[in-house]
Amino acid sequence: MGRNADAIAEGLAIAHAAARLAVKNRILVSTISLDEAFDASHFLPVARETIAALADESEQAAQEISKARKAAWGRHSQSRGTHDYRDRDVRNLRRRAKQYVGVAKALRAELEDEAQLLALVEQSREAAWGDIASTLDNRLRVEAMRPDEDPDYASMREARMQALRLVDLQKLAVETKERRSEGASAAVD
Repeated sequence: MGRNADAIAEGLAIAHAAARLAVKNRILVSTISLDEAFDASHFLPVARETIAALADESEQAAQEISKARKAAWGRHSQSRGTHDYRDRDVRNLRRRAKQYVGVAKALRAELEDEAQLLALVEQSREAAWGDIASTLDNRLRVEAMRPDEDPDYASMREARMQALRLVDLQKLAVETKERRSEGASAAVD
């Protein structure tokens, strides 16, 4: 693979990661917040819209780089910053524009491949499930913490005991007293 092909492959990898994240988030909102059942075909339009938006973004970046290349042509002074291009940058800017166009072209081709879009939806579903499983696992670990697994157990024990004495036992005493007085008044009636 040449330098351009490597850069295009890297751009596609980044675009696919962004697409998976976007589709995953839509799956999570749909299935958790809206309580809908998962159906891969339901998310095909979402995957298609996401890939199309990324292709548009890549094409727009190519246009911006082309404008920068045209503005840099013939400028030989010292640049003032990272994006203050000069004539010596023209070749690299032309290559970058071609790479952006290559990424956009590859993404547009994927829009016609339903199997590839379904694969994106499936990868996104797996990522969503991974997030849910991780959240549940972390939640269960925290709620099921045992003293021998908690590194702060000894240092926080005194604070927990004080909270038990001052808050929990006081609350329990008040509740017990209220129940006794309600029981006594019910017996009199």
